[in-house]
Amino acid sequence: MKLEVSLFKFDYKSDYLPYYKKYYLNIENEKSLLDLLNSINKEESFYYESCDSFLVKVNNIFTSCEINLMELVNKVGNEITIEPISTKRCMNDLIINEDDFYSKLSLLEKFISKKDIKKYEDYKIYYYASNTLNFEKDYIGDAILLLANDLINENNQNKEEILNILKTCEFGIQYHTNLENRVFNIDDSIEKIILNLRNLLSIDKEENKQNFKINKKNSISIEKASSENIENNFNEFNISYYSNSDNVLNYLNKLEAKIIHIENSSIDLAKNSFHINKEFTFKLASTVLLEAFDKGADFIVVDNLNDFYIFDFNRKELNKIARREVNLPVLHIDELKNLAAGNFEEAKKSLNNHLINPKLV
Repeated sequence: MKLEVSLFKFDYKSDYLPYYKKYYLNIENEKSLLDLLNSINKEESFYYESCDSFLVKVNNIFTSCEINLMELVNKVGNEITIEPISTKRCMNDLIINEDDFYSKLSLLEKFISKKDIKKYEDYKIYYYASNTLNFEKDYIGDAILLLANDLINENNQNKEEILNILKTCEFGIQYHTNLENRVFNIDDSIEKIILNLRNLLSIDKEENKQNFKINKKNSISIEKASSENIENNFNEFNISYYSNSDNVLNYLNKLEAKIIHIENSSIDLAKNSFHINKEFTFKLASTVLLEAFDKGADFIVVDNLNDFYIFDFNRKELNKIARREVNLPVLHIDELKNLAAGNFEEAKKSLNNHLINPKLV
């Protein structure tokens, strides 16, 4: 098996900017990601920790080095980019400064022992994998939430005091974003634990009870596509897609358009806490639109009406955060299907009510 590896390189003492060193490897005896790093290190030394528990980011997915190499390649492909778990805090190559991680322990210092600190360290991957840190550097972190849950389970008498600490943090649990697409082989219980804490603190409100169109009173009615027949192709268009439905991706590939992949295609927009955290959702959403726009997309497709409202009906807020006019049209997948099938009148009914009309008919 042949791999093309781009390895993150940086020395805080001498380098102004990081760079990536390319390695072309024939994999024979390497079984784990750690084996791969060790092989590269024999070819040219770099800074990392040669142990299974060492954490890295591979093609934007967080993992420990014990991961099976073949399993990883099956997930991300033969072109691998290996980075530290925080490029912003990099010291030397894959080694980072972890002071921010340990500083969060002060929130619960009244309740913790040395055993709890070790447990907290086991949750490190969830701290650095959180997309929230890219937007709010002072976020308390998902590792603290998981440790708080353990402390509550160990001594229920501390429950209310611990919950109150979480609730009163300025950048607390209300800033959590889903980890499922960010950690390789994530334990299903992680999100359930954090969701339970959010429920105990009454953080969430169901999407159907939220108002995602803060500047517009009217809703939009999108005609359900009655057919997936393609009478009109989109071979002259560049299309991005926000979400991760295989069915939608398969359909888009049939349109003969150029699909512009965006790294933020499946980030959590924190919709369940929108009622208390609008600006945070707008920060997340503006990143999605900005990436698609800068990569040359003619429009972005969504498959959820609430996502449509967030991206299209809140342009003033999104542009303010982006500090740019990002007038990228947004289409619901049913509108696109109606256009492709030639059902123009059905499509017009909703397209004319877009804040940014894509003017495709």
